[in-house]
Amino acid sequence: MFQTARVYLSEIKFAHTIFAMPFAFAGAAMAFAECGRPSILFILEKLALVIVAMIGARSAAMMFNRIADVRFDAANPRTAGRALVTGRISRRAAWTFIACMSALFIIAAGLLNPLAFLLSPAALAIVLGYSLTKRFTALTHFFLGLSLSLAPIGAWIGVLGAFGHFEIPALTAGAVVLWVAGFDIIYACQDYKIDAASPLHSMPKLLEIGKALLLSAMLHGGTVLFLIGLLIAAHMGVIFAVGIVVIAVLLIIEHLIIRPGHLSRVNTAFLTLNGIVSATLMVSIILDMLF
Repeated sequence: MFQTARVYLSEIKFAHTIFAMPFAFAGAAMAFAECGRPSILFILEKLALVIVAMIGARSAAMMFNRIADVRFDAANPRTAGRALVTGRISRRAAWTFIACMSALFIIAAGLLNPLAFLLSPAALAIVLGYSLTKRFTALTHFFLGLSLSLAPIGAWIGVLGAFGHFEIPALTAGAVVLWVAGFDIIYACQDYKIDAASPLHSMPKLLEIGKALLLSAMLHGGTVLFLIGLLIAAHMGVIFAVGIVVIAVLLIIEHLIIRPGHLSRVNTAFLTLNGIVSATLMVSIILDMLF
């Protein structure tokens, strides 16, 4: 049982939840601030349901991605060992998993409030649909960013049950879209040769690696600008301002260690630095709200 669970967790890259979950917490924290003085029970209940919803949506999306890409994964040495490719997880089991995780997401959304439930099918369509975008557009990285940007928006709506001052989660979501698109372009540089020989689309394939990395840097610059906009719109304080500076420095380091022809540190940039960026944003927003 533990071995099976480990295979599934590995296949859906559960550890990568660190890229999305902190944004859900950040969105929830800002929404709690809109509620005045919510009770501890209210906060814990909403956070628990947000976590369940996030796990359901993201797990369904990742497994759908594996099914959609199984033919291309089999042809790529970097991904040829994935469980769907090798048969350790069957297609039938994968579809069952997607159905269960999708149901978990919709049920959690329904328990949050009616508006979250009403919007849940559209959110699910976006996070599942990302996997198909690489077949027809190099903008696929932005669709991935859009799917992760639903985390702060969903948490905001999940807590409030209304759109409220929607510019706050919208600015957060804008930062997430550009940040995710930027680091996904870096990650896609690893598969430049594979993508070039396949019908799949990506920015490195369209622009070549050098220009794609330049675009990634520009997108991360835009991320910082969106965060500054959030600082102003949400009337945040010094703690969040310091957080933005830390994030900017981390993004600069990410682009200093990645160069065309020197992609050996992609995993360091992708996992370590971006994990710290995500956590820094969450912690600085929560601390700013508290103090």
